Amino acid sequence: MSDPTRYRAIFLSDVHLGTRGCKAEFLLDFLRHTESDTLYLVGDIVDGWRLRKSWHWPQAHNDVIQKLLRKARKGSQVIFVPGNHDEFARGYCDAEFGGITVVREAIHEAADGRRYLVVHGDEFDGVVKYAKWLAHLGDFAYNILLEINHWFNRARRRLGLPYWSLSKYLKHKVKNAVKFIDDFETSMADLARRRNLNGIVCGHIHQAEMRLVGDILYCNDGDWVESCTALVEHFDGRMEIIHWSDVRHLSMFDAYAGARHDADSAETPGEALAHAREDEADRLVSVP
Repeated sequence: MSDPTRYRAIFLSDVHLGTRGCKAEFLLDFLRHTESDTLYLVGDIVDGWRLRKSWHWPQAHNDVIQKLLRKARKGSQVIFVPGNHDEFARGYCDAEFGGITVVREAIHEAADGRRYLVVHGDEFDGVVKYAKWLAHLGDFAYNILLEINHWFNRARRRLGLPYWSLSKYLKHKVKNAVKFIDDFETSMADLARRRNLNGIVCGHIHQAEMRLVGDILYCNDGDWVESCTALVEHFDGRMEIIHWSDVRHLSMFDAYAGARHDADSAETPGEALAHAREDEADRLVSVP
C-alpha cells in the first residue's frame, strides 16, 4: 500500500481524541494511506466531555489534527459536522478554520445521483436530548467498560487467546442495547425519508453498519475507539465500510499498549499548545 488509495468521499466519526480509548495511531495509518475529494468528519472527533474532566492529549492526537489540516491545505474538501462530545464547535457553524468548514449537517450527492443526509445522530438519541446527565453517566460507564476490557484482554493475550471486545458483545446480546440500536437506525432512516433523500450517513452509536431500511440506505461509519472503521464512497457511487484494523492486520492488543504508553507521556494543555505553535512555525519556515 505504498500509493494512497483514492476515494470520492470518506466519512469518519467518533474518533474521541482526548481519551485513552482513541486509536489515534490506527487513524493516522488510515489517513496516510487514503485520499479523497471530500472528507466528512461526522462528529465526536474531539471528546470535549472527557477533556473537561482530565487532560489527555498525547502527540498522536496532535498528529491527527495536523494531518486533517494538511489534507485541507492539499485540496481535499474537509467538512466537519460536530457531535455531542464536540458540541462546543456547533457555535461556529458555517465558519471555516484552517480550510475545514463547520456545518450542522450536510447533504452529500454521490456519483450515482443518490443524495445522503450527513449528521452525527445525537439529536435523535432521546437520552442525549432529554436527559444529558444520564448521557454523561453512560459515557462514564462506557469508559469504565473500556478499562475493564483492557485488563481482560491482557489476561487473554497471556493465555494465547485473540482479542475480544466486551462492549461489542454486550451491544449484540443485551436486549435493551439491541432495541436501542434498531430504534436509532429506524429513526435515522425516517429522517432521510422525510427529507426526500436516498440515504443517511451518521455515527454516534459506535456501530458500523450499512443496510437498507425500507427504501433508505442507512450508513453508520462506526468509530475509532474499538471498531476502527470508515465509510467510503467509490467513484461509481458505491458505498463501503472499511474495517481498517483488518485491512492492515493491526493488532488491537498493540493499540491498547500504545494507549497506555501515551497515557504516561500525555502533554499538559500548555505543552500541547506550545508544540502546536512549533509545528506551525516549522511549516511556515519550510514554505518557499
